[in-house]
Amino acid sequence: MSNQEKKRRGWLRVITALILAGIAAYGGIVGMICIEEGKVPMTLAPYPNYDAIIVLGAQVKPDRTLSVQLTWRIDAAAEAFEKKNVPIVVCGAQGGDEPCPEAEAMREYLIGKGIPEEMILTDPDSFNTNENLENAQRLLEEFPGVKRVLIVTSDYHVPRSLAIAQDLGFEAEGLGAKCLPSRWLKNHAREALAWCKYWAKKYLHLPL
Repeated sequence: MSNQEKKRRGWLRVITALILAGIAAYGGIVGMICIEEGKVPMTLAPYPNYDAIIVLGAQVKPDRTLSVQLTWRIDAAAEAFEKKNVPIVVCGAQGGDEPCPEAEAMREYLIGKGIPEEMILTDPDSFNTNENLENAQRLLEEFPGVKRVLIVTSDYHVPRSLAIAQDLGFEAEGLGAKCLPSRWLKNHAREALAWCKYWAKKYLHLPL
């Protein structure tokens, strides 16, 4: 075997090892998400402790109705409002295949459930979790009594949302909504990538 062939095989082994390590690390992150989401409460405590509710957006259908996962999030938020009448911030911009900003559709749904319009704050400009929470923080500045927030989103999404909220200085707790079984793999795969992006921005200060 020539030296060139040995080098080529050596590089191939290194590349293969790196790919396998990457797959193992990615699988580990998905496993971490599954463990952490198992700790997320799906129901409220008898005497909940929050001064505002933040609901993170998801897909709106072409007919302006909410997707199943978004409906579950909003229904959980409405239940939280019934427990404690506090301001609700609905977050989400308009995606390329959506007829309106997610926040607007969420607001309409909440009004339809009898929640007063003046208690709903709308953020129609945020495209990711960071922007959701940053914009919600600005909207809540008009309520100086707000100290602790309840973040409502799908169960797999709650742990990262709470991590970002902590970075922003929120005192927060989470309430999880169910994940649609048919979208479980896609949602968890995307969430694992989102965690990688979060860590890269936070610890490596990459402009992502």
